[in-house]
Amino acid sequence: MSKKVCFMYPSSDYILDGVRSALGLAVENMYAYGVVMYNEIDENMMTDYHKENIDWIRDMEGEIFSIPDGNVEKYGLVKMTLEELGQKLRDIEIIVPYGIMRSDKS
Repeated sequence: MSKKVCFMYPSSDYILDGVRSALGLAVENMYAYGVVMYNEIDENMMTDYHKENIDWIRDMEGEIFSIPDGNVEKYGLVKMTLEELGQKLRDIEIIVPYGIMRSDKS
């Protein structure tokens, strides 16, 4: 039976690596979702490889969401509010806070 997994990305340093991890679980027949919590993805970091990973997650019935509007406008991520995230997490079986949130850098 497939599990629903949600990766939460609080640190900009780990967003794209976390997307790859979500893709790995999608390939393993899980419903994988990711949520960019606080930061916009750096334009210099987002490559075609990363865009293809996001598209592949979507092909496998997953999604990458974003709370900041900039990621929605630049990369086509699906907009999500904190309230919507709370509702979504009620349906998720495994929640993974991915990456370290440091107070000196976010």
